[in-house]
Amino acid sequence: MRLSALFAPCTFVAIAVSCVAAHAQFQEPTREELQMTADAKAPGAPYVVLYLEDVTDQPGKTRTFYERIKVLTQNGKEAATVHIPYVRGYEKQPEVEARTIHADGTVVAMTDKPTDMVDVKTKKFEVDTLVFTLPSVEVGSILEYRVKEKFSDEADAPTWMIQQSQLVHKAHYSFKNASGFGVSWVSRMATDDKVQKEKHGVFTLDMKDVPPLPEEDWMPPLNTLKWRVSFFYTQFSTGKEFWNTVIKRWGEAMEDLLKPDNTFKKAAEELVSPSDTQTQKARKIYTAIMRLENLDYLPEKTKAERKKEKIKDLNSLDDVWNQQRGRSDDIALVFIAICRAAGLDVSPMKVVDRSRALYDEGFLSIGQFDDYIAVAELDGKEIYLDPGQKMCPFGLLHWRHTVSAGMRLKDLVASIAYTPNGNYKSTAISRIADLMVSSSGVLQGQIRIVLTGQEALHWRQLMLKNGESEVKRQFNDWEKEFLPEGVQGELDHFVGMEDYESNLLATINVTGTLGTATGKRLFLPGLFFRVRAKHPFATQQDRKVAIDVHFPCVVSDDVTFHLPAGFIVESGPQTGTVNWETFAQFKIKTTPAADSINVVRTLAYGYTILGANDYAGLHGFYQKVATADQQQVVLTRTPTAKAN
Repeated sequence: MRLSALFAPCTFVAIAVSCVAAHAQFQEPTREELQMTADAKAPGAPYVVLYLEDVTDQPGKTRTFYERIKVLTQNGKEAATVHIPYVRGYEKQPEVEARTIHADGTVVAMTDKPTDMVDVKTKKFEVDTLVFTLPSVEVGSILEYRVKEKFSDEADAPTWMIQQSQLVHKAHYSFKNASGFGVSWVSRMATDDKVQKEKHGVFTLDMKDVPPLPEEDWMPPLNTLKWRVSFFYTQFSTGKEFWNTVIKRWGEAMEDLLKPDNTFKKAAEELVSPSDTQTQKARKIYTAIMRLENLDYLPEKTKAERKKEKIKDLNSLDDVWNQQRGRSDDIALVFIAICRAAGLDVSPMKVVDRSRALYDEGFLSIGQFDDYIAVAELDGKEIYLDPGQKMCPFGLLHWRHTVSAGMRLKDLVASIAYTPNGNYKSTAISRIADLMVSSSGVLQGQIRIVLTGQEALHWRQLMLKNGESEVKRQFNDWEKEFLPEGVQGELDHFVGMEDYESNLLATINVTGTLGTATGKRLFLPGLFFRVRAKHPFATQQDRKVAIDVHFPCVVSDDVTFHLPAGFIVESGPQTGTVNWETFAQFKIKTTPAADSINVVRTLAYGYTILGANDYAGLHGFYQKVATADQQQVVLTRTPTAKAN
């Protein structure tokens, strides 16, 4: 189940489930609910939510979440497993009651205790996840559970997550505010339903037939789509007043924090030379920063391990530099501090992680900003840098930090600003295949895959976190997605994995059987890497939500088939170009020779996020691409050739 999704969007990650109080009682099912086998309002749905209640009692320091679910298919039985994240210490372990009601009315109470798992643990806080599974679940069962949470302090203002993965027939939300607290809220719903403010600081909302979340390929973060109501405490009368005040305070705090002190002045003197250009100075400092031990890419150490290894606490940016280790955000700020000590114009910017969310101006919380990056004016050029991202090349932002809003400090003034889109030329997948084919279609050869930009960064960071064996396993799984049926590939080795400024090269050995042989002809896939490819934008006729492909990219496939003896090329993919305005370009170039044929396919796209209104153009472009990808290479046996 997805209760974790309900809790996650609260103001701060560390207190993502701090919202909570108890009212709903278990309900006796109606005859119609027991006999229900399908839902006309949700055809084909694995399950539907019959009733949902979310009640927060801020003065009482409690929250209660209650849900009744009707299982309609075998896949719907997955809803029986529930995950509840909570912050240990800030709140007690949640109390859970649950039962399963079969279609004949039989009631099976849950007697097993939930499993308590550590999700995130740092020195300052620990987020655990309580997991339980309702018993004896069958197709037709009604699942009913109630979760009650108690807090050591007053519960935070909640976020009501209105939309779920499946249809919700009825829902009731309630929030009782403590006296003396000013509260505001922002509603993100596509209906006319409104929050009702009642007596004694109680806010309520009742909903019927809430449609499920959209489920399409390459969607933007769900916070831009999901219906929700977010409450927050504020002393400000308008959103403009809030942002002007908190951003100004943030900027002042940054200026104070990043003042060059003796530690960073000394570091700058040791790292750069007076004769260096501004860019050269920044690069040298960046290189030194990349050598720091980034704790976000290492397993968390226990207290015993820290004591044994004599690891000191990090209490300041000076400590991060002196100990040559730190968290991503602290490392980014150390880079900025040293650059400033070297006389460079480099400023901090705290941005929203686009893999998680997009900036919401109406949500008055500075907590929606996640990560620090650096913005530099070097030799007359503005450059965005990501020093907190281990293995990230100089001048590249991790895609999560592109096309994203953030608080930026520039010329002593802080404001909301946006990061640029990535350049499609900076990220590429280049696959070069050299393949020997026999007359019966038996294949042997080698593939070299060259990765740059975001693609190389992904595998390098994966290596840091998971190790070589796991990376090789995942890389082999990835390559299977683009190898034709009947062809097997095995990663031989990487080159350049530890050099973040170079291309990353992977060599793959391939064997197998390819194509179809007849008496006189051998048919091979013209676009070797596209035989099993999916074209979601070609097959999907229309689109209701925006498209987010994460980053622009160039994908180039260069395949050479070496012909078996006695065969010549009869035909191959047609050379040509398909353009989609300024968004994308597709090219195929076929070059036959006496004993081989070379096919080069290039797809370049410069967009990252497209609106649903752009989908018609995207769909039309990919239909042409999908058609071109079906072309074949046809080899013909010469009259004097013998079968080998």
